[in-house]
Amino acid sequence: MSETLGFIGLGNMGAPMAGRILAAGYSLSVFDVRADAVAALVVLGAKAAASPAAVASEAEIIIVSLPTPDIVKQVALGPDGAVMGHKIRTLVDLSTSGPDMARELSAALADRDIAFVEAPVSGGVAGARNGTLAVMVSCPAPQFVALHDTLETIGKVFHVSTEPGLGQTMKLVNNLLTAAAMAISSEAMAMGVKAGLDPSIMLDVINAGSGRNSATQDKFPRAILPRSFDFGFTTGLMQKDVGLYLRQAEKLGVPTELAAAVGVLWQTALAQFGPDSDFTNLAKCIEQRAGVEIKPHYPPGSESGEPTDG
Repeated sequence: MSETLGFIGLGNMGAPMAGRILAAGYSLSVFDVRADAVAALVVLGAKAAASPAAVASEAEIIIVSLPTPDIVKQVALGPDGAVMGHKIRTLVDLSTSGPDMARELSAALADRDIAFVEAPVSGGVAGARNGTLAVMVSCPAPQFVALHDTLETIGKVFHVSTEPGLGQTMKLVNNLLTAAAMAISSEAMAMGVKAGLDPSIMLDVINAGSGRNSATQDKFPRAILPRSFDFGFTTGLMQKDVGLYLRQAEKLGVPTELAAAVGVLWQTALAQFGPDSDFTNLAKCIEQRAGVEIKPHYPPGSESGEPTDG
């Protein structure tokens, strides 16, 4: 496949997505503020670019995966941004940048005859590596058809709307549910453990029953029970996403009592552990207040049946 694409933002999610696009046979021009991230993609066959503008002078389709709305705007519209490239025709935003930013970028890029496509993703680092992300695309139907095969290299592609902002709205709905699942599961697991239940058995029961959710199925067994707290998504980004949801819901006049309570807990985790901490550290906020650790009574592989301390 000879088509050259551009990819900007090679973080925990961006790097594996860019790698999958390369593996599918596309040529790729890449940029990231971290030289080591660029070098890792160059080893896989990508071409390094010196700036977003340079990427946009190499490819008609530019894909961005960036942490915050302000960074997305700077990369797209800044003085050395993608709009300064002479080849770009389409900008695809995989980030969670919010409906307001999506509408702003759509209008600003349209003035430059550049199409804007929202395509936020969900599924975590494992999904990015395995190509199993949910890709929530909002754009006119012809653009969706043109981009479908490319986006399918990173996951299952959904055409959620043709209107600017609704791809981002879909992502905020999804991430609010993810954030809430982590919060309520942490409280429920802490209560069961403090009462005397083994959290491994609790998860087996919950995941076979009606209480299962993304936290009990993935986050707890992979990062909380082993005490590694390294699932691959940051507390700062989750708190940002919940904040974006709350602002959008309030604008629409939708009740936010439960979402606001979830937001308070994520703000607490942010203050306690910092924006770069893994978001599974949220469970520690509950543990510390409950005076308990959510860890198995018996160590993995133990044959003695002797409980661990605590």
